[in-house]
Amino acid sequence: MNDFYDALDAHSPAQRDRDLMAALPGHVAHAKARSPFYAGLLAEVDAAAVSSREALGALPVTRKSALAERHKAEPPFGGVNVMPPGRYRRVFQSPGNLHEPQTEGPAPFRMARALHAVGFRPVDLAHNGFSYHFTPGAWIMETGLHKLGCGMFPGGTWQTELQAQAHLRPDGYVGTPSWLKIILEKADELGLDSGSMRRALVSGEALPPLLRAWFTQRGVAMMQAYATADLSLIAYETQAEGAPLPGLLVDEGVLVEIIEPNGGKPMLDGEVGAVVVTTFAPDYPVIRFATGDISAFLPEAPSACGRTGRRLNGWLGRADQTTKILGMFVHPGQVGEVLRWHPQVKKARLVVSGTIGAEVMRLHAELGGAEGSADLETQIAGSLREVTKLRSEVVFAAPGSLPEDGKLIEDQRSYD
Repeated sequence: MNDFYDALDAHSPAQRDRDLMAALPGHVAHAKARSPFYAGLLAEVDAAAVSSREALGALPVTRKSALAERHKAEPPFGGVNVMPPGRYRRVFQSPGNLHEPQTEGPAPFRMARALHAVGFRPVDLAHNGFSYHFTPGAWIMETGLHKLGCGMFPGGTWQTELQAQAHLRPDGYVGTPSWLKIILEKADELGLDSGSMRRALVSGEALPPLLRAWFTQRGVAMMQAYATADLSLIAYETQAEGAPLPGLLVDEGVLVEIIEPNGGKPMLDGEVGAVVVTTFAPDYPVIRFATGDISAFLPEAPSACGRTGRRLNGWLGRADQTTKILGMFVHPGQVGEVLRWHPQVKKARLVVSGTIGAEVMRLHAELGGAEGSADLETQIAGSLREVTKLRSEVVFAAPGSLPEDGKLIEDQRSYD
């Protein structure tokens, strides 16, 4: 048991499913009774009857776009919350004017299990490379590290040279993989020893094989966590004999479904579909939330690490045009909002190029025959940054030059 976080890691699959199904009726009843959003959404649902995957699958799916509209109409949480906003320890904001609370308890984001799997242990010191502003990523990792009894350096996402020069000799890192690479390369440039860094749990962006290999050559064991601001930890990588195992192990605190991207039918093992998640936090219930991501369940098979949970076949793309840039989701609706602010722009497409961690965002804008100007370019770029929290270039395109395919975001990044 020393390699496991707790006994749940090795629970029998049948017992795990029984426990989840036993918790569902009370969770649905609680959400209906305490959350104005779910009181309306599930008004006709008999909570006591929601005790199977089939019954859960009959409940409506909540999509991020719909939730964003609710948050805008009824800030900050759209009525999903069961407590007044001031009762939550922290309230975060993500792009698209979505809001997430930090719930109660010593480890409200459930990240400790994933951190333990990559090798973090009590009295380890971790370098936290997530931003502490607006979004919850840094706090998700911090509370998990504290739950494990680890120390933590709040590095954030600024001052590369100062972070490289901190001389704290951390045992590991949490954050995006691209930011750690930048810090380590800066340490090399300055002739500093960064050899204490032996493990990392990364999230917020893709981890291409070549980038993972770069860390492996430096002696950094790197695992990925699949988490979102709305749901916290969903799944995570595990390892055996120092090597990552296929897929992402579903966390013990969530119930994951894979369904038709534009429907509700459950997909068979191996079939690609939309990821839908139910969490069980009583002070912020989330029931059948569509992440917008695409994945598939791997066929059930004994895992070399000994853990018995279901595995997702990694991140296979987005169900819509939403993409993640430097750890931040950018939605088609945000591009549409910029267009509403600038009626001179008749059509636009946001093109993302470069590589993971070194992306370039460029908005191609048609003005419908009007002349572009440096002032208008600056105004549009400022609006896009206000909406997405990211810098972008603006390029004026000739009228009629953008494709008529309905796309507002195009991902041209290299994933080699």
